[in-house]
Amino acid sequence: MTVLRVRGFALPEGEPIDLYADGDRWTRDPVAGAELVAEGWILPGLVDAHTHPGAERPGLPLDADVLREDLRAHLDAGVTLIRAPGLAGDPPEWFGRADDSPRAFHAGPWIAQHGQFMQGWGRRPGLAELPAVAAEQAARTGWAKVVVDWLPDDAVMPVDVLREAVDRVHAVGGRLAVHTQHGAGGSVAVEAGVDSVEHGMGLDFDLLPRMAERGIALTPTLSVITASLAKTLADPEDVRRSWYVPGASAHARLTAAAVEAGVTVLAGTDSRPHGGIAAEVRALATAGVPPHEALAAASWSARSYLGLPGLVDGAVADAVVYATDPRADLGQLDRPRAVIVRGRRVR
Repeated sequence: MTVLRVRGFALPEGEPIDLYADGDRWTRDPVAGAELVAEGWILPGLVDAHTHPGAERPGLPLDADVLREDLRAHLDAGVTLIRAPGLAGDPPEWFGRADDSPRAFHAGPWIAQHGQFMQGWGRRPGLAELPAVAAEQAARTGWAKVVVDWLPDDAVMPVDVLREAVDRVHAVGGRLAVHTQHGAGGSVAVEAGVDSVEHGMGLDFDLLPRMAERGIALTPTLSVITASLAKTLADPEDVRRSWYVPGASAHARLTAAAVEAGVTVLAGTDSRPHGGIAAEVRALATAGVPPHEALAAASWSARSYLGLPGLVDGAVADAVVYATDPRADLGQLDRPRAVIVRGRRVR
């Protein structure tokens, strides 16, 4: 296997660097005969922290061929690590390990209350069994995903149930993500001490300091919520208007405020087609998040949150290289010079 070499300026610090892929690990020690594959501004690989690959539309079962296509689209966009907080089924063994796949964390199928969530997807245990189901999932894959609220008139998951789920997931060494798009659900999630709030639409701004203090991350999926807001506003008959418009209209401000409050904000796309992480980073910047922090949410900060170091000796050999500093021109994210995962160039 040819040893790959990249050279340039490493983010987040922007320091000059020369890296060699020693198998699946970076080293700064020169390797004779290494192939220089790219020079420029180097990131430790992009991250999509909220994506659901493998099914062409809600309710369909997981399709291995669709999954491969979706993962390839992520790689083409420079995404070398994904987190899938909810899948249409248990993925094949090669998921997150194959040469043509980003690294991956996943939470298995969603866990929801009876009568809620998308038909055909997820599991719906009784409330008494739900914490154990979440813990079993987290013990297998490291993450579990719970839907704490759904439609406006649906019951929000009781805080004592969610708190027990958090405790039991943590006891097996896992982490718990929650779907919430209503203020009441967001309050329950923060009170229960979950690990990440997904979407978070309608979240009370006053809860942001507590999230920062407790290390609760926010994945705002801003670009898809902004797009849905535009569609909702354009359709006066849309039944979601009364609850969706207020929360979605404030979501950009909430996201910027979360960064200002010190909350770990993660970039996630939550939509098809896959490979749209650049649009999410630009949505964060448009919302008022400084470009450095917007890019961090899709790279080094997200990788650190998920337990992977950046461009240091011994780190996994992932990287994406751009011609110029992408913080000064976020359009660079559409034009990577090279994408490397597991010490192999895939673009």
